[in-house]
Amino acid sequence: MYARIYVFRFPKETSDKPIICKLVKEYDVEFNILKATILPQHEGLMVIELMGHKKNVRNALDYLKTFGVIIEPLSTIIRRDEDKCFQCGACTGICPTKALFIDRPSMAVLFDPDKCNGCGLCVTVCPVRAMEVSLLQSVSTLP
Repeated sequence: MYARIYVFRFPKETSDKPIICKLVKEYDVEFNILKATILPQHEGLMVIELMGHKKNVRNALDYLKTFGVIIEPLSTIIRRDEDKCFQCGACTGICPTKALFIDRPSMAVLFDPDKCNGCGLCVTVCPVRAMEVSLLQSVSTLP
């Protein structure tokens, strides 16, 4: 499943239209609203996570653009605090991209940030909270 976080900026003309609910019904895209400020006849702002097949997410984004919604993707960056990490390896079993892995024969837990997709699963399983997630706003308008 493809999942990305976006900032949507709604023009005031769309603030009273139920355009987000159509993402599920017509595009088979799930959403998780992380933050929203939308008032009638005012510009709106929403931070939202979209989940689904990549093609469906792109089609849903194209649909939103027809209403004048400005779309800015957010990227997540995962960092490891080396001072907190005690090399337990709990994160390696859950990492879907193998960005966290055990080096053999040294048995050291290594982190390759270039392989990381920012899913954050490692953050939730780390017993000492050595893994941290932060959001960065991207400069492009589409992934």
